[in-house]
Amino acid sequence: MKYDDLLMRVKRAALAFQRHDWEQGVTAQAFLESGDADTAIALAATAALRQGPDGRLSRLGSTPGVTDPCAVGEALLLACAKTQDLALIEAKDRLLRWALSDAPRSSDGIVYHLDDALEFWVDSMYMLPPFLAQAGHYAEAVRQSDGLWAALYLPEKGLLGHRYDEKARRFVRRDAWGVGNGWALNGMARVARALPPAYRDNRRRLVGRMRGLLDAVLRCQRADGRFHDVLDDPSTFPEVNLSQMAARVIYEGVAEGWLDDTYLPRAELCRNAAIGAVDGYGIVRGACGLPDFTQPGAAPEAQAFFIMMEAARERLRERRR
Repeated sequence: MKYDDLLMRVKRAALAFQRHDWEQGVTAQAFLESGDADTAIALAATAALRQGPDGRLSRLGSTPGVTDPCAVGEALLLACAKTQDLALIEAKDRLLRWALSDAPRSSDGIVYHLDDALEFWVDSMYMLPPFLAQAGHYAEAVRQSDGLWAALYLPEKGLLGHRYDEKARRFVRRDAWGVGNGWALNGMARVARALPPAYRDNRRRLVGRMRGLLDAVLRCQRADGRFHDVLDDPSTFPEVNLSQMAARVIYEGVAEGWLDDTYLPRAELCRNAAIGAVDGYGIVRGACGLPDFTQPGAAPEAQAFFIMMEAARERLRERRR
């Protein structure tokens, strides 16, 4: 299969998946980063059609996600700027009000991941802070990222745990979930990229965290380019979505100057694993998969990160031409 045909198939399959709120958001982000603004805007606009009265977007049933509906935020901001559609602007304002004030949060102001549990999840590092940063709420984006990092960081491993109960002051799931660490890496990268010069110290701190976390992640990489579902537990299944997530961060980090070229062979190893996982219909197989992410399979986020990985690699190539 020719490469252009493979990427087209991955994009087509991405749009074929049924999607929850975070899946709609990461799919929109993928098309935004790949330069397809029209598809990103369409995904954001259709997410706004399912906005609940509290401001959360892409609501399907009564799912308890607090930060997941914010994953579409950057694409929604683009949709508002491009279309000047008053309904979309109102939807964006309601989502921001949810994120900034109405969402349930700790006494320190850090937003919980669910509305039925006082828990911080590593996933939230991707879902919420990048939207806040893109909306110009830089200090709050940094505060949320800092708070989640403080709750979830495992200093003895250099990795992030998955779920932390803030009320009980203990981990619900201490495992260093691979894809969760990928969410965190990519969320921090998006925040760092959005921060203006006045926030250089905050950006420097985020970059230091990303580099340290990436190094810890790469120490767990398998020879075939994949990672175990729990990074430091080889008894868990190997999967390929973190490979794509790590590759995207490496390509962006090299392009932005906070990583050097010595990381690129690791990104290529990750990328080769991902390309080898794409089937004839464009579905990325062998990722941490649906329906409950406890086995290898396929998922909208795996489709999205393949697209974002390739977009980041192309941006790096363009900068070096």
